[in-house]
Amino acid sequence: MLGLLHSIEIAVGATIVGLFIGTCGAYGKLYGGPVVRDLLAVYTTVVRAVPELVLILLLYYAGTDLINQVLTAIGYQRVDINGLVAGIAVLGFVQGAYSTEVMRGAILAIPQGQIEAARAYGMSPGLLLRRITLPAMLPFAIPGLANLWLIATKDTALLAVVGFFELTLATRQAAGVTKAYLIFYLAAGVLYLAVTLFSNLLLGRAEKWARRGMPSIKDAR
Repeated sequence: MLGLLHSIEIAVGATIVGLFIGTCGAYGKLYGGPVVRDLLAVYTTVVRAVPELVLILLLYYAGTDLINQVLTAIGYQRVDINGLVAGIAVLGFVQGAYSTEVMRGAILAIPQGQIEAARAYGMSPGLLLRRITLPAMLPFAIPGLANLWLIATKDTALLAVVGFFELTLATRQAAGVTKAYLIFYLAAGVLYLAVTLFSNLLLGRAEKWARRGMPSIKDAR
């Protein structure tokens, strides 16, 4: 259960970081200058092309080493980076690339007449984002973001390779000590399934709330 708690903490933190990166990345790809768009294109392409396990190993070890080298170069002592913070940062960086494309697609799905009308009324970019873009894009973004959340809950298992104590590593250690592999790995599978079912329930309600006032598929028929 402690391993499950750590897995959920990492998944929640990584999702929040990914959403922030994804929102900024989507706006940069759609409305940024040529340099910003090119940099974001490289970021999303590389992260989606390289296997996540390789990225985790690279960012976890090379990233922490780079930070300590920079600190040493400017006269500070090396620091031990908290495993939870490092796990959230690494998975959040990976999630951000996928969130960028989900958010970009959701923004493009908004009828452009709404954006043009808001600009005609003289709305600032911040006000336009808060009152038009975000509410209008939610129905299109939630399904993709929900899928990314479920992926994040399972991607936490990849952190076991760097020694972070989460559900998979806790299961492996318990099974190795007791030799009850079937019991412990089945228990871990049930816990992952329970998280998924509970998440689907909450995300289904969130999608229903976001689509309030919009015609349903049944009505369209």
